[in-house]
Amino acid sequence: MKTTLHIGTEKYEVDLSDPIDLSLPLQASSENPNAWYVDAPEIEPVELEGWVGKVSEGASVNFNTIHFNPHAHGTHTECVGHITQDFHSVNQALTRFFFLAEVISVTPEKKGQDEVITLESVKSLLHGASPEALVIRTLPNPVSKKSRQYSHSNWPYMEETLAQFLCELGVKHLLIDLPSVDKEKDEGMLLAHKAFWNHPEATRHDATITEFIYVPNAVEDSSYLLNLQIAPFENDATPSKPVLYKLD
Repeated sequence: MKTTLHIGTEKYEVDLSDPIDLSLPLQASSENPNAWYVDAPEIEPVELEGWVGKVSEGASVNFNTIHFNPHAHGTHTECVGHITQDFHSVNQALTRFFFLAEVISVTPEKKGQDEVITLESVKSLLHGASPEALVIRTLPNPVSKKSRQYSHSNWPYMEETLAQFLCELGVKHLLIDLPSVDKEKDEGMLLAHKAFWNHPEATRHDATITEFIYVPNAVEDSSYLLNLQIAPFENDATPSKPVLYKLD
C-alpha cells in the first residue's frame, strides 16, 4: 500500500503497510527495560469487595490497573515540562505527528569513565542534512538493550555542545535508544536537555525528546518518514510509539 508524500519540494513514495516500530512495550516483568532506581511496572486486576477484574477468576472482563513511570519504564516522549517549574504538557506540545527523520548510528567516545556522543561524530554522519527529526542508534546495538536494567550503569550520554547544535540546526524531535540524553548522575545539571530545548533563554515549547527506543539492526542509516505516536497524557512525558516508514 504505497502513497505519495510531498515534503517541502520533494516527493516520496511511502509503503504504509511496512512499519518499523521503534518502541519498547511495557510489561509487568523483570524483563521490562528499567532505569532511575524504580521497580518494574505493575499490571494487576482491580479487586472490589471480593470481585476480581479477571476473566479467568470469574469476571466478565479483564479490568487491570497499571502502575508505571513513563521516564523509567520504556519508550516515552517528553517536552520541556520535564525540567521546568511551571507545568507544560507533552500532549499540548506535540500537535503534529509525521516528520521527515534521519536515522544515524553513533559509537560513543570514551572519555575517562564515561562514554559520550560527541558533536563531531554526529555532524560527520548528518552530511549537512537538517532533518526535522533525528533518530540516534548507539553502537554496539545488541537486542539485550530491549530488557536492560540501566540503573547505576553510567550509560552513554550526549554532550551539551551537540544538543545545542541540534537546536540551532532546527531539529525539533530527538529520539535516542538510551534512558536519557544526559549523564545518569550529573547532579541535576541536565545540560543536554536544557541545550536542546534552549531553556531558559528562548524555550522551544514545540520540541520533544523521545528516549528508550530500540532501532533494529536491519534498519539502515537513511531518511525515513516518522510517525511519532503518543498516549494523550496531560503530563510532561507520556508513553509513545515512534514508527518509521521507508521512503522511495
